[in-house]
Amino acid sequence: MEIILLRHGATQGNLEKRYIGRTDEPLCLKGVLQAQALQNQLPMPDLIFTSPYLRCRQTVELVFGRRDYYCLQDLREFDFGRFEGRTADELSEDEAYRQWVDGYCQGDCPGGESQEAFSQRCCEAFIWAIEEHPNTSRLAFVVHGGSIMAIMERFAVPKQSFYEYHLDNCQYYLCQVQWIDGTLCLKQEGRA
Repeated sequence: MEIILLRHGATQGNLEKRYIGRTDEPLCLKGVLQAQALQNQLPMPDLIFTSPYLRCRQTVELVFGRRDYYCLQDLREFDFGRFEGRTADELSEDEAYRQWVDGYCQGDCPGGESQEAFSQRCCEAFIWAIEEHPNTSRLAFVVHGGSIMAIMERFAVPKQSFYEYHLDNCQYYLCQVQWIDGTLCLKQEGRA
């Protein structure tokens, strides 16, 4: 089975380098153009899964046309809690923010979630989608940068750290699903 992991197009918050997790922003003009540039560039998936957020749903429709897709709540982006919608500069004097960043953003985000909880929910949704469709040739996941990093960190071989899987808006990984000793693994075949 082939997997496409596509990050949504840019939003205004992305351009401003804001922490945009649960904020349901639409694509900005740059994001629309990024997604339109991918039309007919990716192999057509048999099934498409996406986050429920507008930026992901708009990207699906611009890249793959008006095809059916399935929203999985647990593929939504990290909940940045009280850091949501703010930039690193705006938060530079916030002691809780500095502690969170100094801890490599691994701990609980005040009013939000921890990276461990976030990664767990994303990976469980990803596994569910694959296990529910074992005879499908190609699945696409149009989601968030954090969701992709969580999935790749957990399943990609060879292993890399979470942040090494960062993608810019409308970039993607192409992977093959492999089962090694009963464990789901993703073998990366391409990145763009």
